Amino acid sequence: MEYAIEVRNLTKRYKDFTLDDISFALPSGTVMGLIGENGAGKSTLINSILGIADCDSQLVSMLGLDMKTHGKKIKEDIAALFSGYLEKFGLPQKKKIKKMSTGMRVKLEFAAALSHHPKLLILDEATSGLDPVFRDEILDILREFTEDKGHAILMSSHITSDLDKIADYIAYLHEGKIQFIKTYDEIRSDYGIITCGQELFDSLSRDDIAAYKKEPYSYQVLIKNRGKVRQVFQDIEIANASVEDIMLFCAKGEQVK
Repeated sequence: MEYAIEVRNLTKRYKDFTLDDISFALPSGTVMGLIGENGAGKSTLINSILGIADCDSQLVSMLGLDMKTHGKKIKEDIAALFSGYLEKFGLPQKKKIKKMSTGMRVKLEFAAALSHHPKLLILDEATSGLDPVFRDEILDILREFTEDKGHAILMSSHITSDLDKIADYIAYLHEGKIQFIKTYDEIRSDYGIITCGQELFDSLSRDDIAAYKKEPYSYQVLIKNRGKVRQVFQDIEIANASVEDIMLFCAKGEQVK
């Protein structure tokens, strides 16, 4: 398998925050959504991968080349130059940037990025501030981009519904550490939510619980192996868990001990 990005043991330390020993690989021809609450380290990770932020330790390769040795060459394939996407995005050619709305400026950034025909797109909250109609247009263009199996996208977003539509993989970053990297199919098939009382909660295997929330008279439980749980509790009702559900449970819920 060819990888557009390979990160090994990336660590970046600040006084009150550490991006801790991050490792992952993004296969070519795929989209990875990077999620996490504010302050989890998403932007720091992206800046570190791109060499904008110096790291204490790292091994980063992009498009098969080592970032430290071939950084300039790599950036030619992920950098953006302005070209002919203005018409595609309905942008006025003569309007000054400072007079553009937030949405128009984001459109301009996409126009510049895609005009260079890059092999790799790294997007940090790129659809934030856009209206739903244009977000859908952008997602269609990104889907088209990855139809070329030599292309790939790493995309951080707090709009998890966007990732529902486009991501092949989800990486969840929490307090500077990657908690999991799963395919979207794995998330749909493995994760679920159970509402139960004390007796059933106590009967659940702790290995199957990702996180839980204690309500006054019940538990909300995020399970990470619904097939295994279903084998033991055949009549139990298991609701589907969205990416947003998983993030909220892991960030705000209780962890089993």
